[in-house]
Amino acid sequence: MKRRDFQQEIKELNLAFLMLAQQMLNDDRESAMLRLGINDEVADLVESLSGPRLVRMASNQMLLPSFRFDDANLLGLMAGEGRDPVSATLHAAILAAGKSSKE
Repeated sequence: MKRRDFQQEIKELNLAFLMLAQQMLNDDRESAMLRLGINDEVADLVESLSGPRLVRMASNQMLLPSFRFDDANLLGLMAGEGRDPVSATLHAAILAAGKSSKE
């Protein structure tokens, strides 16, 4: 059985993520930090990345974006599981906003 190498897909996803993060930080830093789950130091680093450094960082074999929460119930709410999908996602957003980026 042949194993797939996801390196190119990881690079593309990393690059798209970093570019989006930079745009979000430039538009509304506080909101972006909350949504990305990052602190001031990481925000400063992402904002300061030049084009070549952005590509170099994206080329890392590690996937840069990650699941922010390891709480299956919270992830279920975010996916709209529950009695009312709209209320579930709103409830998830409130719970997520109350969590720090690294608990």
